[in-house]
Amino acid sequence: MIKVKQQQIFPLQGAIQHYAWGGFTYLPELLGIENQEHQPFAELWMGAHDRGPAIIQKNGQFQPLSKTLEEHPEWLGEAVQQNFDSKLPYLFKVLDVRQMLSIQSHPTKAQAEAGFRRENEQGIPLDAPHRNFKDDNHKPEVMAALTEFWLLHGFKNEAALERCLREVPEFSSLQPYFAERSIFQLYKAVMEMSQPEVDRVLRPMEQRLRPLAQAGELDKSQPEYWAMQAFDHHMLEGGHYDRGVFSIYFFNLVKIMPGEGIYQGAGIPHAYLEGVNVELMANSDNVFRGGLTVKHVDVPELLNHLVFDPVEPRVLKGDPLSEAEWAYRTPAPDFQLNRIQLSKGQHYQPPATEGPEIILVIEGKVSLEGNGRSYAKGESFFVPAGRDYILQSQEASLLFKALVP
Repeated sequence: MIKVKQQQIFPLQGAIQHYAWGGFTYLPELLGIENQEHQPFAELWMGAHDRGPAIIQKNGQFQPLSKTLEEHPEWLGEAVQQNFDSKLPYLFKVLDVRQMLSIQSHPTKAQAEAGFRRENEQGIPLDAPHRNFKDDNHKPEVMAALTEFWLLHGFKNEAALERCLREVPEFSSLQPYFAERSIFQLYKAVMEMSQPEVDRVLRPMEQRLRPLAQAGELDKSQPEYWAMQAFDHHMLEGGHYDRGVFSIYFFNLVKIMPGEGIYQGAGIPHAYLEGVNVELMANSDNVFRGGLTVKHVDVPELLNHLVFDPVEPRVLKGDPLSEAEWAYRTPAPDFQLNRIQLSKGQHYQPPATEGPEIILVIEGKVSLEGNGRSYAKGESFFVPAGRDYILQSQEASLLFKALVP
């Protein structure tokens, strides 16, 4: 049996993001910390992103993972150094979505490079709130649910949109925009609509739905439920209505259960609505927003980068790699998310990886053979490229692993 040398695998401490939409209990309980101030804990970041690098423990010293990888580029492996400019190509997260996130999509790699260069040439500061391209990278992402999880994902098909415009009484005035069954024309119309017109369409909807919501007659499987969430939490200044409500009706409403996943490629509009997940994405911060946010919304840029083809949501179950491990495969070259489920006493010995891995314990406790170190619920560790390791489960355990395929 391979013995792991002491200090070949390194404990990680993720960075916490306290965005207003975050939950109050899941991440504090996962990490074993008090939240007496009742702060929202939205995201846990495990990666080397500038806005929240994880802290790595090496030889008793603590420093940002980004700095450590600059000192040890060999930890990334040859392929990652060559293909990803000697940078960790992914960002690994846990999200606790208490209130819905913005309607958004992400650019392709080519679009990101061109847009980043253009905004640099225009002299727009990197931290300017109206800047669209924060870096030159694409941002595909895959997620796996830890609780029941609700999201919007891609446009409905033409027949479903036609039915929506016919059945939602307030949308009858939108039918002419869909006369040619063009999803682009319909979405462009509502995204470019004047604010008084948006208010004229959505105010009667709120008046119709509010009594139903108060009577508990709206269900999460209905867009009306989420429209009411938007009316309650995303009104604009002056009592105006957010046009993101149209997207709630025009996009597919998807429910995924624990262990299931979904992939969001470039140009696919989406929004997380509620639930807890693990998410793995390319190391980027490029987001185009289409509403339900206080952040910058650039409608022309959004329309320029969306995929207007209908999407049939594809829920990922994970492809079995062994009796203990499943992979959520995607077309992204930057990352792969694996789920590992171990019973008490079970060993886990993957082949030595060619790239860097980050492993997070969601439930249970595992020990690393050969170095005497254990990792329990909420703890994570970094495995440099080429390292062998064996885990033994001290109790029934659920882990997620980020790697480069």
